[in-house]
Amino acid sequence: MLLGVMLFIGSMAYAQVNQWQDLYKVKKKDTMYSIAKKYGITLDELKNANPEMKKEDYNLKKGETIFIPFAKPQVQESQKPIPVIAVKPDVRNREIRVGIMLPLHDVDGDGRRMVEYYRGFLLAVEDMKAQGISAEIHTWNVPADADIRQTLLNPEAKNLDIIFGPLYTPQVKALGDFCAQNDIRMVIPFSIASDEVTRNPNIFQVYQTGSKLNNDAIQAFLEHFKSCHPVFIDCNDKNSTKGVFTFSLRNQLEQKGIKYSITNLESSEEMFAKAFSRTQPNVVVLNTSRSPELNIAFQKLNGFKANNPQVGISMFGYTEWLMYTKYDLDNFYAFDTYIPTTFYYNPMSWKTQQLEKKFYQWFGVEMQYAIPRFALTGYDQAQFFLQGLHKYGKEFKGEKGRAPSTPVQTQYYFVRQGNGGMQNELFQLIHYKHNKTIESLTY
Repeated sequence: MLLGVMLFIGSMAYAQVNQWQDLYKVKKKDTMYSIAKKYGITLDELKNANPEMKKEDYNLKKGETIFIPFAKPQVQESQKPIPVIAVKPDVRNREIRVGIMLPLHDVDGDGRRMVEYYRGFLLAVEDMKAQGISAEIHTWNVPADADIRQTLLNPEAKNLDIIFGPLYTPQVKALGDFCAQNDIRMVIPFSIASDEVTRNPNIFQVYQTGSKLNNDAIQAFLEHFKSCHPVFIDCNDKNSTKGVFTFSLRNQLEQKGIKYSITNLESSEEMFAKAFSRTQPNVVVLNTSRSPELNIAFQKLNGFKANNPQVGISMFGYTEWLMYTKYDLDNFYAFDTYIPTTFYYNPMSWKTQQLEKKFYQWFGVEMQYAIPRFALTGYDQAQFFLQGLHKYGKEFKGEKGRAPSTPVQTQYYFVRQGNGGMQNELFQLIHYKHNKTIESLTY
């Protein structure tokens, strides 16, 4: 189903090479990308030397013998013509030309997640047609071992208005440089270990580092629980990575002269109860995000609450807890739980349920059980950036207070990084209230 959207798969064609540098026998774990990389040739050169590879149903087979051509001579930098950036017509008055450069395959989990993201993106494009927003979508499968520079040789690439990708850090700089040279907006949609956003003004980086999330969570805690008594529960999880957060939070509390208590999941009921204030509301922090320890903590807290119903208790958790709402929702409500996060999935939202239903109707499968939902992430990012370009054109920056769309799952706002690009700074606390409602507190 094309949804009224034009889909293109990028490719380039070179003349057939008649002299081979090798005849190669395919091994079990070989891919076309790995073979091309091994011999220093492009994927298109390999395909042109072996025309059967161009067939849609072609699969590389162990034991197969293939031709390895000589690499075409590379043009020296000094011989290359100086690129001239063509002035593009105002994107507010025409179709938005979109590139998706992600691993769109069924080989591994990355590919399957990105296919779901792309499907959610298409649902958003279809819905935006009713608002008079049209998009021309170009897709490229860019797996982990791909040389993205070969993808960018496609003549359609330089005419794009915005590119979503890549997924892998080694591909970021080449794509970022290409976008800067051709005045294309570049959205890095997921986790990436690159600081190109600090140098490249065309980049929008959605992902935030773990250290930033910790710092934002600590500041939100200090602001929101000024009058509360903090209670830290040691969960005896030797593999936990949350000690950095709890150590830093305790350090901040000590600097501000705020007293806190420490107890343990294995403490007796009497010792556990002594950690809680009877004159102040309490806020509980665990030093692990794991579900088994959380469930034991809920058992301890429920036992304590049964004997001390007058004591006020809130919980301050971790983003991973969003995965547990299917099982722990009642406890989240009962203990007035706050979860710090940069994204949010609300299964009880009518719009979320409608999109999940539509996704199944169109593609015949349920969305993967993940936080965030990849299809909903694709939907929200398509709405945010395409509506932003349609409304503000090249001046769209995604700043706070100028969100062009209402998200289903995840809000965004971006802040310029010096002379570089735009970094997503959105932080929120998801609050599960006693009255069994949920609110998002944004910072």
